[in-house]
Parts: sequence; C-alpha cells; structure tokens
Amino acid sequence: MVLSVLIITLVLPKQPKFRYEFEKGKVWLNKDLVSPFSFAILKTPKQVDADKKTALNNVLPIYKYEDDVFKAQDEAFLNEFDIKWKSAGLNEHEKERAKNNAQNLLKIVYTKGIISINVKHQKNEKNYDFSLIHDNVARTINVEDVFTAEKALDFFKDNYKTQDVNAKNLVLDLLESHLKPNIFFDERLTAEVQKSTLNSISTTRGMVEKGEMIIAKDSLVNDDAFQKLVSFRENYEAQTKTVGNGSLVYLGQIFLVGFIIALLMIFLFLFRKDIFADNRQLSLLLLVVTTMLVVLTWALKFNISNLYLLPFSIVPIIIRILFDTRLALNLHLLVILIAGFFVPNSFEFVFYQTTAGMVAIYSIRYLVRREQLLISASYILVSYFVAFVGIHLLREGSFSQIEWSNFLPFVFSVLLSLLAYPLIYAFERVFGITSDVALVELTNTNNKLLRELAFKAPGTFQHSLQVANLAEAAIFKIGGNALLVRAGALYHDIGKMENPQYFIENQSTGVSPHDKLPYEQSAQIIIRHVHKGIEITRKHKLPESVIDFIRTHHGNTRVDYFYQSFLKNSPEKFIDENIFRYPGPIPFSKETGVLMLADSVEAASRSLKNPDAESINLLVERIIDYKLEQNQLDNCDLTLKDLETIKLIFKTMLMSIYHVRVDYLQKV
Repeated sequence: MVLSVLIITLVLPKQPKFRYEFEKGKVWLNKDLVSPFSFAILKTPKQVDADKKTALNNVLPIYKYEDDVFKAQDEAFLNEFDIKWKSAGLNEHEKERAKNNAQNLLKIVYTKGIISINVKHQKNEKNYDFSLIHDNVARTINVEDVFTAEKALDFFKDNYKTQDVNAKNLVLDLLESHLKPNIFFDERLTAEVQKSTLNSISTTRGMVEKGEMIIAKDSLVNDDAFQKLVSFRENYEAQTKTVGNGSLVYLGQIFLVGFIIALLMIFLFLFRKDIFADNRQLSLLLLVVTTMLVVLTWALKFNISNLYLLPFSIVPIIIRILFDTRLALNLHLLVILIAGFFVPNSFEFVFYQTTAGMVAIYSIRYLVRREQLLISASYILVSYFVAFVGIHLLREGSFSQIEWSNFLPFVFSVLLSLLAYPLIYAFERVFGITSDVALVELTNTNNKLLRELAFKAPGTFQHSLQVANLAEAAIFKIGGNALLVRAGALYHDIGKMENPQYFIENQSTGVSPHDKLPYEQSAQIIIRHVHKGIEITRKHKLPESVIDFIRTHHGNTRVDYFYQSFLKNSPEKFIDENIFRYPGPIPFSKETGVLMLADSVEAASRSLKNPDAESINLLVERIIDYKLEQNQLDNCDLTLKDLETIKLIFKTMLMSIYHVRVDYLQKV
C-alpha cells in the first residue's frame, strides 16, 4: 500500500492545481475573480494561426544574384563567335563591330538579371515581388524589373541592328544559346526568414492588470472572458511552478492518494476480507491502480493529443471478471477520482469515464464466451457516444457545431480496452486468480485431464458429472459461483485415477480388491484419493480454488464402512480412529459445502435397490442431517433455509434421474 502511494505521488505532476473549472457559454458560478497579478491575454489558436498565415504571406521569397554566370557565358560566347563567323563566311570587316555589339547587349541583360521563375511564388499573379540579394545587399523588386529568358531574347532582337540578315541570325542564335539564369531562389534562406518571422509573432493581445476584474459572479463566460480565464490559468500554473512550495504540493498528493488507497483498504476489510487477507490479490489491485495512474501521468507529461485515448474502462473490465461487481465499481471510481485532480475539464472527464465504467461492469456479468467482450466494448462505445452528444448539445445547443472528429479518441480507447482479455490471462497466471473464463475451460469435459479420468475411471467420471449437476443446480438457487462448483465437482475425485478398481463405481464384477486387504489398509487407499487428487491437480497447475474442493469434499469424516467392519470383526483390538478419518479440512464456503452434500447424496443414491420418492426423500434427509451432526458444515455459511432448498433440489433431481413417478393424488 505504501509503495503504491509513493510510486503514484512520485510520478504525478507537481505544480499546484488551478482551482476553477469553466466552460465557454456557461455562467460563472464562483465568486468575483480578481487578478492577483498582471498577465497578458493569450490569443486563441485560430487567431494565432491567422496571424501566422498573414505573416507568411508578407514574407517575400529570397533570390540571389550570381555574378559568375555572366563571366562564364561571356567567355563561352567569345570562343564560339569567331568559329561560327568564320565558318559562315561572313564579312571579316564587320566581325569586330558585331562582336562588340553582341557583348554589350549580353552584359546589359546579365547586369539587369535573368530570373529562374518559381511557379509556386506566382500564386494569383504572374509577376510577383521578391527580395533580391546582391553583394550582401537586399532590395525588393518585381519580376517585371528583371529579364526572363524569353524577355531577354526579345530584347536582343529589338536592339541588335545590322543590314546583314545572315550576320544577325548568327548573333541571335549565339546569344540565345548563352542565356542562362543568374537570379536563383534561395529556399534555405527563405525558410529561415519565415521561421524567424513566425517566432516573432506575438501570442498575446492586451493585458489584464493586477487588481482588475477578470469575471464577475453570475456572468456569462463569453469568448472574451473565456480567453482571459484561459490566460489566467496558464500564467497561474506557470508562476506556481517556480513560486509554489513543491514539498507541500507533494505532501498534498500523498494525503489525497493515501486517502483514496485507504478507502480501498477499508472497503476490502469490511466487504471482501478474503482479498484483504491475500497479499497476491491485494498486490494485483494496487498494481492495476498504480499502472493506470502512471500511464495517465505519462500522457500528461508527453502532452498527448487527447487523454480520452487512454482505455480507462479496461480497469473495471479486468476487476469485474477477476473479482466482482462491487469491487470493480469501487476501484474504478477511486482511480477516476484521483485522475480528476490532474486532467483538464475534470468534471467532464469524470462523467465520461464513470458512466463508461459502469456500463462496462453491467455488460459483463460472466465472461464465458469471447464475443461477450466485443459486445461489452460496443456498449461502452455507445455510452461514450451518448455522453459525447449530450455534453456538446448542452454546451453548443446545435448539432451543426459538433466536431465529430473529436469522437475518434473514444473509438481508439474502446479498441484498446480489448487488451483486457490477454491481461486477464496474464494476471491469472501471475497472481493465482481464477476467472470465469478459466473455469469454463476447466469444465470442458474434452480437456486432457478429464478425458484421462473418463478412460481410467469411467464410473468415477459419471459420478462426477452427476455431482456437478446436483451441486450446480443447488448453488445457483441459493446463490454462489455455479461455475466454480461445477469445476470443483468435475475434479473432486480425480485422485481415483491412481487405483480406480478400489472404488465401487469402477468395479465391473462382484469381486472387490478390498476383500483381500486389512480394513486399515483399505481405508488408507480410499483416503489416499484426496492426497493424490491434490497432487495431480497441482501438477497440471489447476487453480487452488478448484483444489479446495478436493481437500474438503469429505471433510474430516470417517470411512465408516471399513471402520465399523473393523470394530465388528476385531472388537478386542485397539485402533487409532484417525487411521479411518479423512485429513480435512471441513468445507469453508457455500460452494465447498454444497459439493460435499451433493457428493454424499449422489454416491448413496446408487445403493438404492428400488429408488422411489420415499426412499430418496429419506436418503437425502438422513445424509444432510448426518453431516450436520458430524459438524462438517460449521465453517461454511449455509443457513438452515439454504439446507432446506438444497434438500428439495436434490430430491427433485434424483427422482428425475431415477425416473421416479410421484403419486400426486396419494400425496394430496
């Protein structure tokens, strides 16, 4: 308990909790809220996004002017000009003048600049402004102020003058082949400027001064007031992180978490003393609580998108299947109450998770089929949906305002709750707890151990089936775990597999192996089936709750047939009665008590030569009264009313088994 409290409190957030809960559109029911300090009013996320969009639109794309491009193209132009001119056979006297004119035009174009157009910058306008950097100096110009490759070629055509058409065509072809952009888009620098611009955007709008009214009592929490309250909460929590006393916050968490865990212990002490006295089961409960709260803390620390992604309903599902309804509801409420102190919109969170947990518990009475978990998950999802729609209608007053995408985290949470099935199996193995699922598997008569019993001791197997039917019907009527009783009944005589021929139900001839043995040895062979049954079931790793039925189904009664035979045939000898007595213990629960009675009644009924209503009635009365006289039922909580109900069920079922017809007219 102490370890659980320490782990939970160590990982929980340590800043003081903001005391007020508020929702947009609701009335402020608290007292007038006056600011104890000055703080800036935060912009809404939509406002910040709009400011960012505007700021990004105002950031011009950045281009760089490359001087080396002209030098390279001018040199290449000169090298080609002489060769081309000569090969064309043009007038050598015009060569220098044509070359100089072409070079001057090329210099003019490259000095002004040839831009490499980036289509994404054009947007709605073909010509756009951009920032041009040349010699580390930036200036804002438009695409119209520089050349494109097409415009540069048109410029050459308009400004190169000569009467020789062939010479003009040659020069223009050469100029066109050496038109390369020397103004390029700098994506890295543009991104840096955009990032710097976004970082410089203010996330606040205005101030609330110290002593200024934030919101008055009974006022409506409109958009403006809501944003002030959000800003106040953010600043309050930021300030208390550094100003508040962390040790006192931790002490407060220890008080709250310790109080909640103490309530759990009190509940167990008052209503489930069996769990309170079992450290393994107690450890499991505390492990579930601690793990769920540690996962919540992890989610808060890493600021996951939505806390409703966490499968809180997995807690009541696991506890309900492994234990009972009251404990599942109690534990779930305690976990949610602790979580409510640390999550935003705590009332809404508590409402969602409490109702979903209740539905989870109600929808799983007995998990005996795999599809029941899927059905339960669908019910949980429906409960989340009803709560989701109801809360949003209460808040917005309109279906059109509901953001249905916000329901997706609940769907994911419900899917995660299906992990309960493998977790239940793991908890059963680690903590030695038996769930209804495990009991259903054990009661399958096709499993290996029961098939072996049916093969080696068929009479015992049939006896076990009849006992299971009697005990299950009785416990179902008086209240108890019918699945557990059935499992216990099927395995209670499993030890008879060792020497099946020594038990009358497995003897097919009139000869008994006991005829050749001393009475003491025969009694010990009969008694040994209890020890052997415990040994076999533990070897096959059956739950202790099932093994309890083997230990208690004969209590500490005597093997009377051999005891009385010994007294009759050897009256002069002294004998220790304990040699003829089962080791016990006597039954200590309703279930084990009912099994003892069902086992004795069913076994005795086989000795009836002509079973009728009267003989069955006397048999049941005699056997149950004998168990009472022998104090075999002292430790189990069967009432006299329960015993009368059990007698009636046994009599009815035995008459049905032996096809006894009741003469109703004679009875009347």
